[in-house]
Amino acid sequence: MSNQSARSTIQALKDHPRARVLIVGGGINGVGTFRDLALQGVEVALVERGDFCQGASGASSHMIHGGIRYLENGEFRLVHESVVERNRLLRIAPHYVKPLQTTIPVFSTFSGLLNAPLRFITHRSGKPQERGALLVKVGLSLYDAFSRRGGTVPRHRFLGRKRSLAELPALRADVKYTATYFDASVHDPERLTLDALRDGLEAGSHARAANYVSLVGTDDGGARFRDELTGEEFTFEADVVVNMTGAWVDNTNGALGSPSRFMGGTKGSHIVLDHPGLLAATAGREIFFEHSDGRIVLIYPMGDRVLVGTTDVDAGEDLEPVCTDAEIQYFFDLIHHVFPTVAVARKDIVYTFSGVRPLPRHDETAPGFVSRDYRIERSVVPGTDRPVLSVVGGKWTTFRALSEHVANEVLGLLGRGRAVITADLPIGGGRGYPVDEAGVQAWITGRTGPGAERQRVRTLLARYGTRAEDVLAYLAQGEDAPLRSTAGLSVRELAWMAEHEHVAHVADVLIRRTNLAFRGLVTSEVAHEVASQLAPHLGWDAHQAQHEAQAALSLLAERHRLDTANAGVLL
Repeated sequence: MSNQSARSTIQALKDHPRARVLIVGGGINGVGTFRDLALQGVEVALVERGDFCQGASGASSHMIHGGIRYLENGEFRLVHESVVERNRLLRIAPHYVKPLQTTIPVFSTFSGLLNAPLRFITHRSGKPQERGALLVKVGLSLYDAFSRRGGTVPRHRFLGRKRSLAELPALRADVKYTATYFDASVHDPERLTLDALRDGLEAGSHARAANYVSLVGTDDGGARFRDELTGEEFTFEADVVVNMTGAWVDNTNGALGSPSRFMGGTKGSHIVLDHPGLLAATAGREIFFEHSDGRIVLIYPMGDRVLVGTTDVDAGEDLEPVCTDAEIQYFFDLIHHVFPTVAVARKDIVYTFSGVRPLPRHDETAPGFVSRDYRIERSVVPGTDRPVLSVVGGKWTTFRALSEHVANEVLGLLGRGRAVITADLPIGGGRGYPVDEAGVQAWITGRTGPGAERQRVRTLLARYGTRAEDVLAYLAQGEDAPLRSTAGLSVRELAWMAEHEHVAHVADVLIRRTNLAFRGLVTSEVAHEVASQLAPHLGWDAHQAQHEAQAALSLLAERHRLDTANAGVLL
């Protein structure tokens, strides 16, 4: 693979400042559309003002799901598309998308039957009223029906109180039923985004993508970019512009000289806990339930950590939010709501994160009832006839279908037909990925040897899918050693990331190329060692390496409330 360092990809745009299609926004939807168009042979360029998957795409609930709660909004098209895409991603991205057993604890039988039609008609929650067993049963039966096409997941099952407490003994003693069904999760959304990006880049030199490039205005009908690594500005021309900047869509249109008011995003926060008791209480499954305020919330295990979320409040003008003390207390309350004997404290939190969902402006509609569906708005670059397509809405689960939809619109504008169908095309390291644990063991055994001990190969397979083959070959070409500060990374793997994965800053590695930050494993020592190892590959002197390490630590403290000195949330 050619060099894909952050600096080299920016330089490639400066050297040839034109493409048929320009995509602005490097979240999962922008990257998915880039992949699709690149596979069609379209000359396409993508820019992202920060790192890929840095915004809402990297602040999700890590779920790939049909959205059972959207049924009461009447969003049957979205639910159908979502379950079809969920089933599809389990097949084409099995290295990152895994089945997720989900249990809903139910504390009444008939509650909510009268309130549900009101929610359906008005999209207002009114006075919170718990969804009882009958309502949940109807919803799950509908969900099963939507899931039939291409589905491999079992149908839902209901258990009474006695069997529910036998399976989940830490549940509230007054639980009447539990309903269990399957959805899916994506443990490494940032890496799946990078994998899709690489698919597009490997389609050929007609596809280029760069992070740390901002759209700051227009210049004679062209887009004016700023290189965020050097401050240099340059002009780039395209026949079609696709605005996929999520919650920033209106700001991006403003920079293009055509202000809009499409967006009304909502803030969603999460916390990650290192809590063996809570981990055991979940019994390996997501606990998905209605909190006392009527908000649907979740608790589920991710490896040896537990993810708890999420809030859903109007974001206003704050497009870079932080998890607040009030939200942390809300999460503690919801844990106590279903697991009253499990005590949690701030010291158990190892990471927090927040994002703004790219939802449409919704006026009086309650945030929880705002559609997660997507639409395409059309305009032109002022003073030209060059089309601008602005994508409003969208969610992780449907990124492939959304990308296909947007790509078809672009192909129509270019007068081209579709050459490649992506519906059943494996994503990156999902190609040839083992179908079961026996296959995983065989894959690992076949690649274990001097300098590649078994656990290391397993770690790389989990991080890269079958593209770990490329990484292993790279590691074997020189001397390698694990970092002193963490066994999860090695010297040459950092070199691989610097040369092939668009790394520009230490935080890119700690937050989005690995799960070190998510698991609360970043210390000052880790940040400084990563910086020193990246330095020769990114052209940093000792002073800049020190600055980059400190910048990463400051970012983790300010945006994620991570105290790297004490491995806990800041007070």
